[in-house]
This record gives sequence, structure tokens and C-alpha cells, in this order.
Amino acid sequence: MPVRRSPASRDSLERLLRECRVEPVPGILARGRALVRGRTVREFCVRSAQLLAALSEQFGLSADVRSFNDAAFFRKVDSSTLPHGSVSAAGLLDHFRRRDRPRFFLAFDQRAAVVRELRARWPPSEGATLDRANRILAGGFDLLGRTNLSFGRPIDWRLDPVSGKRTPLRHWRRIQYLNPAVVGDPKIIWELNRHQYLTTLGKAYWFAGDERYAEGCIAHLVAWIGANPPALGINWVSSLEVAFRAISWIWALHFLKESPSLTPEVFLQILKSLYLHGRHVETFLSTYSSPNTHLTGEALGLVYLGTLFPEFKRAARWRRTGWRILLGQLGRHVGPDGVYFERSTYYHRYTTDLYLHARILGELNGVHMSAWARAQLRALLDHLLYVTKPDGATPLLGDDDGGRLVWLDERAPNDFRPALATGAVLYSRPDYRYVAGAPAEDTLWLLGTEGPQRFDRLEATPPASTSRAFQVGGYFVMRDGWTPDTNYLVIDCGPHGVLNCGHAHADALAFELVARGRSVLIDPGTHTYTGSLHWRSYFRSSAAHTTLTIDGESSSLPGGPFSWRHIARASLVTWTSRKRLDYFEGVHDGYARLPAPAVHRRSILFLKGDYWIVRDTVVSDGEHGVELRFHLAPGIALQIASPTVATALWGDGAKSSKLMITTLASDGSFWREEGWAAPEFGRLLPTPVCVFSGRSPRAPEFVTFLIPWSGDQHGPRVAEVPAQQGRAFTVDDGPVHDVVLTGAGQLVESGRFASDGKWAWMRTGPDGTCLREAVLLDGQRLTVGGRTVFAFPSRVECAVARVDDAGLQIDTMDAALDTVPSEEG
Repeated sequence: MPVRRSPASRDSLERLLRECRVEPVPGILARGRALVRGRTVREFCVRSAQLLAALSEQFGLSADVRSFNDAAFFRKVDSSTLPHGSVSAAGLLDHFRRRDRPRFFLAFDQRAAVVRELRARWPPSEGATLDRANRILAGGFDLLGRTNLSFGRPIDWRLDPVSGKRTPLRHWRRIQYLNPAVVGDPKIIWELNRHQYLTTLGKAYWFAGDERYAEGCIAHLVAWIGANPPALGINWVSSLEVAFRAISWIWALHFLKESPSLTPEVFLQILKSLYLHGRHVETFLSTYSSPNTHLTGEALGLVYLGTLFPEFKRAARWRRTGWRILLGQLGRHVGPDGVYFERSTYYHRYTTDLYLHARILGELNGVHMSAWARAQLRALLDHLLYVTKPDGATPLLGDDDGGRLVWLDERAPNDFRPALATGAVLYSRPDYRYVAGAPAEDTLWLLGTEGPQRFDRLEATPPASTSRAFQVGGYFVMRDGWTPDTNYLVIDCGPHGVLNCGHAHADALAFELVARGRSVLIDPGTHTYTGSLHWRSYFRSSAAHTTLTIDGESSSLPGGPFSWRHIARASLVTWTSRKRLDYFEGVHDGYARLPAPAVHRRSILFLKGDYWIVRDTVVSDGEHGVELRFHLAPGIALQIASPTVATALWGDGAKSSKLMITTLASDGSFWREEGWAAPEFGRLLPTPVCVFSGRSPRAPEFVTFLIPWSGDQHGPRVAEVPAQQGRAFTVDDGPVHDVVLTGAGQLVESGRFASDGKWAWMRTGPDGTCLREAVLLDGQRLTVGGRTVFAFPSRVECAVARVDDAGLQIDTMDAALDTVPSEEG
């Protein structure tokens, strides 16, 4: 229930804050008053407790954030968990090395076998790992699309080496971490301080048996602890970063378990800091500030700490808290169709990894997910399965932050197949195995040597269907197969996001397209969060996506780096998927805010094995400037052949491939724009953008044909031909002649062809006779040369006809409907 916002309650809160001597802190009273506005009692209590805990830290009143002496720390250890009931540094390390419970991931019981498996299955892994490890020891780090970044010698843990800015060592609440003028780009600082590169040093130690790698890892941990006192500095600002760092340290400790460099004194120092990490995460959970992957990542950190260090007196509480949050958020974060609720594919991958780790670690230690929770995790994997492109990459829809839960291989950041490989083993799914293609190093580390072997024993079977609608999440995937040369398209027509929509982009009705296995039209990515307002705005804008813009505006308008002041609402009109075709139609109201309100409607007809037709309509009572953008992938060339025809090209000569882009409207023409893509966070690549600009009164309509073709031969020819009460187009490509009719439900006639459907498509011989195939969408009748192909008693959603030796074969969405036989030969 909401808290009453009476003057008395505000005065009481201000008196409390003054008694805590916080008046010198800028804005603290305003922040305190903000606690009261529109909050539930529970939220008010949680936020107030966190505020008081932070103030207690800030003014030196909290004992939990002071560096422990040994005796104080030993009081936080449950001596009954130790074999001899006595607590000492040497005893804790000896116990850690000897114990067989709790269990870490199975690979850590199989060091020699794991190294053999790595060398046999992934031969390049050893060389790449050792090279990266040597550069780390020399002070060079590969982070967020940048290579060999230097943070100084010794490492300056609070430095952004790109901007040169260094954050002060003050209480974390007083650091303006979102202000690039103060901190530069905090993502770069945090990525270093996640310490996920320690797994590289650990792997190098296992490969080479060289103590230098263990010594380097230990030296980094000791240096970090000395330079980052509890609660001071930017590396304590985000509880998620604290949790991820704790997870990295736990992985490092298991890699170095037998190393002589891990001395009792060092181990005790690390344990003290891990305890403080757990205490910080538990106290400052993102329950109300960021109840997304921040909260679930923090929960997983508590599960790691509470499970793997039962010696801490708080361990059981951390473990229970972590599991309560993970299971409690699962139904909220994962929609009924398996789509992560922030509508970001990268954060979807984060969520999948979080729950994979939780499930595996839990089962190793006697905690089993319920059947419902396992089904939710399977739904996350199902979505990853269908959005995976033919080349194995995943489109970067919405924000991507370039990070990972744990870095275990050298794959590109947009290759999410390791999650599918591990899921294939956990769920015995042949379709996951098929799309994953091969076991991943993640599968080996998480499941031990038996993981890849079980993967190998699974039969690889393509998924049962090619296309898939995720209607709640708002993603619609069109594809015509599961082979490497498959055609693929995914379009976004769902909610903008949730909460403050912090990870959303203005990408309503935007799509990505793969032609014959090659990514051609892309979502350009994210590049930065707070490092540059210019680039943050560009990559979130509608103009940075393959969609339509009106009067140079975006469909949604940002209100800050992680918020919006206007949000487009997209909704599905129609989705139809058949063996021969997929059809999508959606609409959004993002431009209804304009002085002359406008609505964008987009429909896409995919004729599988052939091409796509995109129909964009702007419904408005006023005139508008309209632009269609097609963002080409890096490495794709652009040629503009005429005002209405452009070609995307890749490959050479007879082996070259092309995507013809033909847009037909009452006016307008193509031009080239220089654009940018961020294939991973922090890395920019120039890419061409094909732009079609037009200006038409009232309801302009743009029809675009996207036709893949190969070789040096003349490509297909697309033309608009005269039609009554609608529009008609022809596509000529060698031995076939296609006719397309579009309308609004009235009878559209063009030459020998007539239909009352919203869409009708016919394929004939090259002379326009001898019907071979026909498609009718949202219609009742279709005739060719005066002879009936379809005649239904009422309008049907979809009907498909083909002519073979047995005559005309009809397939409709409703098998009960009758048709009038065709007389067409």
C-alpha cells in the first residue's frame, strides 16, 4: 500500500537525516523526500534501511566495513564447519583444499582430463589463452571491444584509460558514476574490476603449469584489496559489479587451489574481502533500484558465496536469500513465451547463463530447481534457439553491454551458442545440439568431461518448425530452413521494455535480415552507455535501425542514458506462418505525438526460398518527410543503380552474392548515408546505410522488394504496373514471372489478375500464363484471366495454391472452407 505523503512524515524524515549529520552532502534531503513519493510500505522500508546503512558506512559508524583483524574475522566463521573446531588461516586453507563438500563445477575435480579435452577439442584454445595471459601479466587487457588497454603499472583500479579520468577514493554514494565529465566511462573501469580475466590466468596455469600465472593472479587480488578499502571508490557503487567480482574470485580460487602461491595469509585476506563482498551485496540489493539482471546477478553472487563458503556464519542466509530472489524473479523476468522482460537479446543471454549456473551449482549441492523453474529456463533456451542466425550469431536487439557472467572461451560476444550447447546436455535436446553445432568450452567447465561427451551422443535434429512468433515478447522470426545458407528475418513488434525501459532502443518495427546465410541488414548494436552522449543517442535512435522515420524523428524519445520521455506502443495486427510463406503485420503509434499525428504500419510477406516484400504505410492527415533506412552489415558493399534500385554485395565474381533492394512509391529515391555499427560494446565500425527518402501527402505507401541472388548474371527485374483500386507489381527472374497485388480489401485488378485480398501473389511462366502458385492473404477471391483460383464464402486469413500433375492443390488456414476449382491450365 502507498505511504501517506503528509507534511509531518516529510518533516520527520528530514529531522532524522539532520540527526545523522548528512546536511553537507549535496541533495541528500531531496533524495530522502524522494524515498516517500509513490512507494509501498515495503519499498519505503527497504530503501530507508539501505540509506541508513550507507550513511552509517559513510560516517564511519558501521563495523562491517572496517578492515578486519584476524580475531574479528574468525568470529564471523562457524568453527563447527571445520574438522578440528578451531579457526586459523592455515586451517581454513587446508580445509578448503581437502574438503569434498560443497562441490564446485565438475571440471575442477578433473584437471588433467579437462586439459586433455581442451587440447583435443579446441586446439587453438591453449595458444590464445597463453597469449592473452602473458599480455595480462604485462599489463595489457582486452575489454569491451578494445585490445591491450593499459591501466598503469601498478594497476590503477579506478582509472578509465580511454578518457584518462580517475575517480576519487571516497564513499561510493558520493561518486557521480553516470557523469562522464567526472569518471569517464565507468563500464571500462567496472569491466576490469569484475576480474573476469582471472579465468584466463587460471586456464593458463592449468595449461602450462607455470607458477607465474598463479603468482600474477594472486598479486592482482592482493593489490586490489589494498587499493579498494571497503565501501570506498567506484568499485563498490554497483552491487552487481561486487557480485560478479566475488564470482570471479571464487573461480580463481578453484583454479589455484593447489598452487603454492595461495598461502594461508593470502587465502585469509581473500576470505575477509569475500565476506565484505557478500555483506555489501546482501545489504544493497537492487530490489527496487534495478530489479532486472542487476538483482538476479546479485542473487547468484549470494548463492555462490553461501553455497561454496559454508564456513561463514552468514552463508546459510546468503544462500537462502539468493535462491529466494532467483526463483521469485524467474516468473517476472521470463515471459510466457520465454522472452526476457527487458526485450534485449544480450540481457536475455545474461539471464540464461545466470540460471544455468544456479541450476548446475544447486544440483551439485543438493538444491534442485522445481519442474516449473526448469521449464522457465528451457523457455529461455527455446527463444535463443529460434533467434540464432544461420551463421551462429544472435542479433543484438536492444542494449548489449559487452560483458559475460564468466569468460571461458574466445567466441565473439554475439555468439550465444554455448548456452544452447550446455542446455542440450541438461535437457537432452537434439534441436539445441543441432543449432549449437558443437560442444562449447562452457559445457566442459560447467559439466566436466562428461558434458561434451553427452553432447556428442545426442542426435542432432533440426527444430521442428522454421519460423516462430514470440507474441508476448514481440519478436517474430521468419526463416526457410536450418542450413548454413538459410534466409532469415527477425522483426521487433513488442513492448518497448519494462520499468524505465533502460535497455530499450527506438526500434519499433525494425528488422534484421540474413540472405543465404549472410547477415546483410543488421541492428547496429549499442557501443556505449555513458561514455558519450552522442553515440548513446545515435545507437538508440530509430535512424540507427532498419525501420521508417518520419520528419527526422525517432519513434521513442530518450530522457537520459537509461530512460525515455516518450515511448512508442507497437502492436501485432497479423502473424501467419505456413510451409510456403510467413506473413507479419504490425503497427506503432510513436509518431502520433507529431503536430500532424501519424501512424506507421509495416507488413512483410516472406516467400520462403525466394524473397521478402515489405509494405510500409504512413497514415496521417498531414504531409511528412519519410525515410526508410537499411543498415548494412560491416563488409557488405552498397551500389545504388537507380533512384529506386540499390544492391548490397558480398563475395567476388561468380561466387558473389547480392541482395537487391527495390523501393517503389509515388515519389522518392535512394541515397547513401555513412553509418556505424558496434558488433561488440566499445568497438565502432563504419558501415553504409541505404536510405530511401520520400515526401507524399496524407497516406504515403512504400513497397520494398528484398531479393537475394547470386553470380554475375542479370538480377531480377521489379516493376510497378497499372492497377485499379490498389497497386500491382511484377518480378521477372528467368523462367518465372511473379505478380503481386496489394489493396485494402476491395477488388484490385491489374491485367489478367484480380483479387480482393490485402495481398495476392501469383507465379506463372515467363509469358504470364500457366499459373504455378498463388497466395491469398485476408481475402475471399482471386482470379487469373477471368478463371477462379480461390472463391471462399467469407474472407480467409491465408490460402495457398499450387499446380502440379494432379491439378490445383489448395491449402487454407481453415480446412473446412470450400473452394471453387480452378479452370486454369
